[in-house]
Amino acid sequence: MKPPRPASDLQRRMDSLLALLLPYQRAWVEDKARFLCGVWARQTGKSFSTGATIALDLVATPKTTWMIAAPSERQSMESLSKVKDWIRALRVQFEEESLTLHNVEDKAGAISLGNGSRCIAVPGKPDTVRGMSANIWLDEFAFFEQPDATWRAILPSITNPLRGGEKRFIITSTPNGRGGSGKRFFDIVNSEPRANMRWSVHTVTLRNAIADGLPVDYNALAEAMDDPIAEAQELNCEFLDSTQTLLPYELISLAESFSDATESCEPSVFSPAGGRDLRIGIDFGRTNDPTVCWTLERVGDVLQTREVLVLRDIDSPAQEQILRTRIAAARRVCFDYTGPGIGLGDYLVKQFGAYKPEAHEFGKLELCTFTAKFKREIFPKLRKAFVAPTRLRIPVSPSIREDLHAMEQIIHNGEYTYAAPHTKDGHSDRCTALALAVRAAEEAADDSMPEPVEINLSIPEGTMEEMLARPF
Repeated sequence: MKPPRPASDLQRRMDSLLALLLPYQRAWVEDKARFLCGVWARQTGKSFSTGATIALDLVATPKTTWMIAAPSERQSMESLSKVKDWIRALRVQFEEESLTLHNVEDKAGAISLGNGSRCIAVPGKPDTVRGMSANIWLDEFAFFEQPDATWRAILPSITNPLRGGEKRFIITSTPNGRGGSGKRFFDIVNSEPRANMRWSVHTVTLRNAIADGLPVDYNALAEAMDDPIAEAQELNCEFLDSTQTLLPYELISLAESFSDATESCEPSVFSPAGGRDLRIGIDFGRTNDPTVCWTLERVGDVLQTREVLVLRDIDSPAQEQILRTRIAAARRVCFDYTGPGIGLGDYLVKQFGAYKPEAHEFGKLELCTFTAKFKREIFPKLRKAFVAPTRLRIPVSPSIREDLHAMEQIIHNGEYTYAAPHTKDGHSDRCTALALAVRAAEEAADDSMPEPVEINLSIPEGTMEEMLARPF
């Protein structure tokens, strides 16, 4: 190896590279706290900036050792690559090596500098970090499979100054809720200062980073993500109280039926002369997501699925032709009046009439805007429809089952809402359409009948005797 450059030359290079960092990134790199915790949004340079912290320490401090651990071997190696990039930018040579850990499936990467410093990257598991005497960087710690066990394995070597002197501990991650695997990270971020462990916490939301000069379009990224859960956690650094599945598989199975529910049906089902009590929910989509039209028929006190129609890549006029036949045959329809559904909803309500009981309008079509309040109305009622003894029947279909199961209840600061991850099949569009259909089925068969008026038929005392005493 070439001899190290003079300290003054290295310092000038370090200063020139630090000048390239954005203010929040430089504040992180220059924070020399022994216990450093970063709650960073996606796309803000978390690994890039922490890589600078470690690289500068490796170069400036001879015979120092750092260990990087992330949820997987691949992620650990990726974090190590950020350290390599910074060392290359400093024009310092290093040697690379690959290590086989005691578990043959786990490997580690390492780099060594001419000044005796070393950096090792390992998978974030209890057995791979146990006993290591080094400065530590735990990257994406909230997503470790065994965060508590890993914490217990690594803490003794960090807090014991007799093993290699005092060491630094850096933890970075985006939030992963307040419970489960994300609980340990949440507790660290919100911990009270202790005599032997005082965390310096840096929180960097995407909006904070953009305000500091990061050239990223928040709205474009949020739209591409199309996932309220991920946006809250990964862009806004919010620790959600919890997420839970709205419809577990065992609950869905209670409503599945081969005999009383169908995914498709004959056109005669929608014949105006059929006399069926049909209730329909329509989740309208145009480009990113499909339109789903879910038709229920009330048979006695049971709601039986007659059709789950999925329309993909069909223009609005063509969809209107297909949906109109079904709406005309239904007794009541709940229509998704959000985003692309607004225009078609306005057109359909003129033809079929608006359902607005509060305005004394009892048409066929209810235009439903998906506010948080509205979601809190329809999705708990959907779950209740599945609870035994269920009076709902749905087809036995893997695609329907997975779609229903994907919807989640999200709790944050005591408030709750409902959302589903976006996939190539949509984001629980069938579940939303079914929730709308169940809402359409809430009212009695004749929704327009007025409330009965209570009439007092009692006869005043003595009136009957007086009437009988009168001559005919």
